[in-house]
Amino acid sequence: MSRGSYGHPSMPAGGAIRIYGKRVMLRPLSPADWPEWTEVRQRNEEWLTQWEPLRPANLLDPTRDRDAYMSRCAARDRDRQMGVAFGFGLFVDDHLAGEVNLNGVARGALQGATLGYWIDQARAGNRYVAEAVVVVTRFSFEQLHLHRLEVCIVPRNRNSRRVMEVLALREEGVALRYLEINGTWEDHMRFGITAEEWQERRAELTAAWL
Repeated sequence: MSRGSYGHPSMPAGGAIRIYGKRVMLRPLSPADWPEWTEVRQRNEEWLTQWEPLRPANLLDPTRDRDAYMSRCAARDRDRQMGVAFGFGLFVDDHLAGEVNLNGVARGALQGATLGYWIDQARAGNRYVAEAVVVVTRFSFEQLHLHRLEVCIVPRNRNSRRVMEVLALREEGVALRYLEINGTWEDHMRFGITAEEWQERRAELTAAWL
């Protein structure tokens, strides 16, 4: 896969954000992605929802309702325009394999964000997420000029923890009852990387993944 330019981080729906690793391409999801996205999400429902917040009962499910998915895309477009979040579909061989999302972008004295991800179970074990995390990390530090990224993981989620182990991101401790996950307030292990650490490891991570 050839590498593309980052483009400008604030682009309208259908804009030219494309960020690349050696095997993966990431871009914002669009309404045209709904058939593939809903197929992947429904097929992986049991695999994924155990690690996600409960959906409020009064909200339509975007995996089954096209209008709800369209609203999801529109909300993410607005977030991207405001610079508060950047959601990316993760594509392998031009097929949707998951998502990597940069959430809660804070400016001012913090200049940080949290990073989350999921992968199609059929694609798991190939280190596509690890590669995508490096792609988004580079985007965060070199295009958005953030200072710190954080990844928060339920301790028993061994697959997500394995991504952090592969990338050797620094573990910062455990936040008790940090987020509501599937109806329960769960502890989360916190991993972090700063712009200074990125500069120290940039050559290593770029050679391995980009």
